[in-house]
Amino acid sequence: MSANEMLAFETNCHIFDGCGFPAPGLNSFLFEPLFTVGGIEFNKPMLLAVLTTVIVIGFFWAAFGRAKVVPGKLQMVGEAGYDFVRRGIVYDSLGKKEGEKYVPFMVSLFFFVWIMNLWSIIPVAQFPVTSIIAFPAALALIVYVLWMFLTFKKHGFVGGLKNITGYDKSLGPILPLAVTLEFFSNVIIRPFTHAVRLFANMFAGHLLILMFTIASWYLLNGIGIAYAGVSFVMTIVMTAFELFIQAVQAYVFVLLATNYVQGALAEHH
Repeated sequence: MSANEMLAFETNCHIFDGCGFPAPGLNSFLFEPLFTVGGIEFNKPMLLAVLTTVIVIGFFWAAFGRAKVVPGKLQMVGEAGYDFVRRGIVYDSLGKKEGEKYVPFMVSLFFFVWIMNLWSIIPVAQFPVTSIIAFPAALALIVYVLWMFLTFKKHGFVGGLKNITGYDKSLGPILPLAVTLEFFSNVIIRPFTHAVRLFANMFAGHLLILMFTIASWYLLNGIGIAYAGVSFVMTIVMTAFELFIQAVQAYVFVLLATNYVQGALAEHH
């Protein structure tokens, strides 16, 4: 929570006490540096992103570092997660033969995004890293660079441009307009929407949970107690719903990434 929201709890601010409702806003996404390492200041989202990296690498290292024919419990969980992304996302979009080489990247991307989302409902952390636009933007940029690289590697320079712009002589007089729209859609809008879709969902979800949490405390006075109970129930409901959304957004982000790769590898007609 931001300093203003924490102050509302610490000063026992309730309705009818003469203090206004400390509504969450952009200040809820601003954090002071926690510490500095090598001249780099680390704040809470950055620290959570580093912890996410450690968790993902550590989990799969522990699960598959000494893989056995008869898997243990941790290996079984790892295989289930790996197979979910491999069969449920990559194979469906790229096929088994073409998609196998991209499975490790997509699995890493899925679990990295999911864990960063999941911090929202973890005690003490209580913040989705992907609600800071820089993180989804960086991941979308990695996918964008991969898509561009594969496009021009597969089709060459001229063929790659045709693939990106949807060049098709059969369009006749509207060809220039169609090419222009496709160019802006693929080169500019696509990476933007890829990042914003994840960011906006996590940003909005965090604000909703914050609002109902703070409202539960703020209304805890006099006749407001009844409303505080309703707000508390909504906090639980929104947290449960957020768990679902966190997984869905990780799934959608990786699904779009595989679709972009599929588009890059597809033959242009």
